[in-house]
Amino acid sequence: MKRLWLDVGNTRLKYWITQDRVVIEHAAEMHLQSPADLLLGLIQHFKALNLDKIGISSVQDKKNNDRIIKILKMLDVPVRFAKVHAEYAGLRCGYDDTTQLGIDRWLQVLAVAHPEQNLCVVSCGTALTIDLTEGLQHLGGYILPNLYLQRNSLIQNTKGIKIPDMAFAELSPGRNTIDAVHHGIFLGLLSTIENVLRQSPRQLVLTGGDAALFAHYLKEFNPIIEPDLLLKGLNLYISHQA
Repeated sequence: MKRLWLDVGNTRLKYWITQDRVVIEHAAEMHLQSPADLLLGLIQHFKALNLDKIGISSVQDKKNNDRIIKILKMLDVPVRFAKVHAEYAGLRCGYDDTTQLGIDRWLQVLAVAHPEQNLCVVSCGTALTIDLTEGLQHLGGYILPNLYLQRNSLIQNTKGIKIPDMAFAELSPGRNTIDAVHHGIFLGLLSTIENVLRQSPRQLVLTGGDAALFAHYLKEFNPIIEPDLLLKGLNLYISHQA
């Protein structure tokens, strides 16, 4: 069985090709607010793979999702979109209005939720999201601008300060404005995660592009890094639906 898994985010389109549950191809590209156009450019490649099924996680609006569906119909295989449920596979959603919870967050929690564990799932993506669970009960969470969004906001809204791209790698007091900005932003996000974890002991699960960076500074909480957490959740979602 060869399957295509799509994660259509706010800024990037990621896809995985799996064969008998093994990832044989993985890519991620910026879609520049037009994920359907990017997908159209990939469609001939996907056609050559002789796919059996397609599973999708998309945070896009109905208009963009309809365009995505129209393009994927060219592959002539079943397409299934994941959505947030009040309860699914035993996991109960912590939001009163399930339409307000991002499907990416829901699938990441679905991938790791366990009846005998309390978790703190942190996704280090375009936004830094924190979701808490108590057994199979999702409790809700927090959303913060990530490292780069915060830096960009300072660049746009602070006159006279030039802040070039630099790595977020230290927490010591900055001895110049550039370091002060980078170290301060990073310290703020780490402090938020630490504060949440100290409210109630939980297993920390990190995913997303900056997961390893955050894990390095959160060692006392014994973090687990899950690189393809959304893929695991999407796979579980589609399998349970079938």
